Amino acid sequence: MSSGKVIVYGGKGALGSAILEFFKKNGYTVLNIDLSANDHADSNILVDASKNWVEQEQSILEQAASSLQGAQVDGVFCVAGGWAGGSASSKDFVKNADLMIKQSVWSSAIAAKLATTHLKPGGLLQLTGAAAATGPTPSMIGYGMAKAAVHHLTASLAEKDSGLPENSSVLTILPVTLDTEMNRNWTPLSFISENLLKWTTESSSRPSSGALLKIVTANGESTITPQ
Repeated sequence: MSSGKVIVYGGKGALGSAILEFFKKNGYTVLNIDLSANDHADSNILVDASKNWVEQEQSILEQAASSLQGAQVDGVFCVAGGWAGGSASSKDFVKNADLMIKQSVWSSAIAAKLATTHLKPGGLLQLTGAAAATGPTPSMIGYGMAKAAVHHLTASLAEKDSGLPENSSVLTILPVTLDTEMNRNWTPLSFISENLLKWTTESSSRPSSGALLKIVTANGESTITPQ
């Protein structure tokens, strides 16, 4: 018997795969949304990168409605994104900014829209920001712009009349550096997965809705600090 249902937007990447597999091990049915399928997911929605923002939204919403068949989910987790640097004088400044906005802002907004339709009352919407974007980012302006927009989206969604279901929460994680295949010395992906499960199942354990949560690992210990 399923413990519940969650949507992982970006469930093919390093963090998304870890979250998806962790929730599967804990009995959840998981819907993945990404550019490519994750074989561990119960179902997949493929994002067409050639489509514009509105077209992507329409396609994802239609496929989610078909997949869920009216069922509500306990959590919507958006961990899609990437990184590209560049100052204003960089050759690829606008190109990289465009990419960052597509990867972080488009996905976060669509995840929020999914939450308004499919998230249970009292459910959890999680977005992904960046600790660096709480201040100036002169060497990676596009990245900072995109993540700052996600931070603003978070604050807005936490307010009354934002459109999210009653008693739901929105939390945005600000990883400093995640434990990817290239870097094994930072925050383990399991730490984030475990906290997401706890916040999903125990609403009383959640930080305040709208919180930006800085995640830091030092000397093998990971901590979460609201900003």
